[in-house]
Amino acid sequence: MAYQSLQEIVETGNDREIPFWKVVLLDDMNDRSVTEVESMDTMKKMWDAMLEASDQYEGTLLSQSRLVGGMGTQMEEYRKTQDPLCGSFMAKVISQALQMGESNACMKRIVAAPTAGACGVLPAVLIPLYREKKIPDEKVLEALYVAAGIGQVIAARAFIAGAAGGCQAEIGSASSMAAGALVHLRGGNSEQIIQAAAMALKNLLGLVCDPVAGLVEVPCVKRNVIGAVNALSCADMALAGISSRIPPDQVIDAMKEIGESMHVSLRETGEGGVANTPAAKEIAQKLGM
Repeated sequence: MAYQSLQEIVETGNDREIPFWKVVLLDDMNDRSVTEVESMDTMKKMWDAMLEASDQYEGTLLSQSRLVGGMGTQMEEYRKTQDPLCGSFMAKVISQALQMGESNACMKRIVAAPTAGACGVLPAVLIPLYREKKIPDEKVLEALYVAAGIGQVIAARAFIAGAAGGCQAEIGSASSMAAGALVHLRGGNSEQIIQAAAMALKNLLGLVCDPVAGLVEVPCVKRNVIGAVNALSCADMALAGISSRIPPDQVIDAMKEIGESMHVSLRETGEGGVANTPAAKEIAQKLGM
């Protein structure tokens, strides 16, 4: 990717009088030497895969470890039969995030966005909105380019892997991408997009990667939920005109600094955090891990 900062994408769009998503699209065309149609077709396949993963969720399926499975169905039944504290739409988002995370743990087909462990965040906010508001596919594809641009800058300036920077690099990045995508879908401008992305990432700075028994299941699946909910709140703040006091690119740089400062036990090794609790050790022992 030619862009090393979110601000650079915004400025390029302003100079050329094109939206954030179009800057990212043109960069992809140049980087991969493809036409606009070819680039859009690739993105459409990713969106179709997200929809397919949602449609093919199996609530009765458990992961091989039996640590996760069925939570997406539980949340959906709760939404339909009770009065969720956070409302019906947010409950749909929570359910979708759980379903995607569980599908990943159960080895179903998902879209790494930006990683498999964070695969539930982006579709969790996009799919319910797409279905409830009847948003055209073309508009969703634009939002996915927005998310891709944000993710690529984070990857270039910092990292997106838990092993490198903790879960802030996975769920944090996914939440940042989702927040920017949501702002675009709701008619926000490029500046609001990167402000939402900054606030979402900033809220999750310091989040460690501590998978129980080394599996991308506990606490990973439920962290997809917090990433999605965080994205919605930050998108709404940005659309209301609220901005991050720390410039977006500096927030990304702070994430890198924090990740590099994390002890190795908190970076996907399964040796620290909740993975080091008595209950987690008992689970690992039972699984022979």
